[in-house]
Amino acid sequence: STRHFWSLRWAKSHYQGSKIMGKQVARKKETEVGEFDQSMFEADAGVGVSDMGQEDLALPFLKIISGLDPLLDDPDFKGRKGDIYNTVSQTHHNGAEGVKVIPCVYQRRFIQWAPRGAGTGAPVAVFEPTDTLPKFERSREDNKDYVVGGDGSYLEETHQHFVIVLNDDGSSETALIAMKSTGLKKSRKWNSMMSSITMKGKNGPFTPPRFSSVYLLKSVSEENSKGKWHNWDMSRIGPVEDKGVYNRAREFRASIASGDVVVKHKKESESTNDIKNDDVPF
Repeated sequence: STRHFWSLRWAKSHYQGSKIMGKQVARKKETEVGEFDQSMFEADAGVGVSDMGQEDLALPFLKIISGLDPLLDDPDFKGRKGDIYNTVSQTHHNGAEGVKVIPCVYQRRFIQWAPRGAGTGAPVAVFEPTDTLPKFERSREDNKDYVVGGDGSYLEETHQHFVIVLNDDGSSETALIAMKSTGLKKSRKWNSMMSSITMKGKNGPFTPPRFSSVYLLKSVSEENSKGKWHNWDMSRIGPVEDKGVYNRAREFRASIASGDVVVKHKKESESTNDIKNDDVPF
């Protein structure tokens, strides 16, 4: 019938129109995806993050995974003992391959910790070298410096190295490496490496800033009569060659110097092989 003829014609027209419109939408989406590039991120730089203060952020710690680290009990964790772990991004690097860093600031601190199994996991107190430390005595049993007349709390000398981590994908991030116990000699060695670098300028030789060089940090296995453990090993790669990265390292140093960066230490799982620096054979 005529009515049926026009119904079929309308359906066919509607189908063709929908098909054409679908192609146009698909073509539009393809065009939008194809035209996107990361310069759009730069145009919106800082949006949504510039209004956050230090209290809203966590400075990552870069640490070597010990044999007693709870991470190793997680079936989803793919790392292993001796790997280098970022506590915020939760990424890990193979300890033998290492990670590239730019050291920015060094601080020496004395951290007072509550007895094992007590406290909140945060330090009881953090002292600078110029502060008056509580009286303490070295224990012959575990080589810890226990506060005299206290509740069993102890002091731990800690060397803080603030660094810029250079990732393989070209990105970079700030982090803190806290060296203590067997790591103190490594820290002193690293400081000596930095202070011994000289460059030739227009006015003669000079010592470049701490953040002028890139280093490769690895973890190596060490042992003595008291046990085995992994420790830091560092080597200089060469001077920083990226102006943007250099400026970020310089700005990071300035923010630390001005007190804008606050370190929030947390007590790690204690290892029976966490022996004091003086016992390590060299």
